Amino acid sequence: MDGAVAGSRGDGGRWGPYAAAITRWEMLTRPAPAPTDTAGRLRADFVEWMQGLDAGWVTATPGLGRPAQLTALGNGVVPQQAARALQLLDPPFPRCPRCADR
Repeated sequence: MDGAVAGSRGDGGRWGPYAAAITRWEMLTRPAPAPTDTAGRLRADFVEWMQGLDAGWVTATPGLGRPAQLTALGNGVVPQQAARALQLLDPPFPRCPRCADR
């Protein structure tokens, strides 16, 4: 099995209080991978999925092991957050007249 959780949509038993959020995100993206590996450690492909990145965006990078993948994902920018930040930083008002000549 590649780590995908068969029939995870609406699986409240597996996801507990997060089932509704997981289901919504699956409907917008793809089925959620298993969150942990057999040793109980966080899986990088699950983090990649939570951030809305394409499958393999980080995890299919040659030479990157699990720790480096998690570091890259942890230091990365979530595309949806970046888009919202740019919207908020683009003011709907004209530039300051005192700053126009700078």
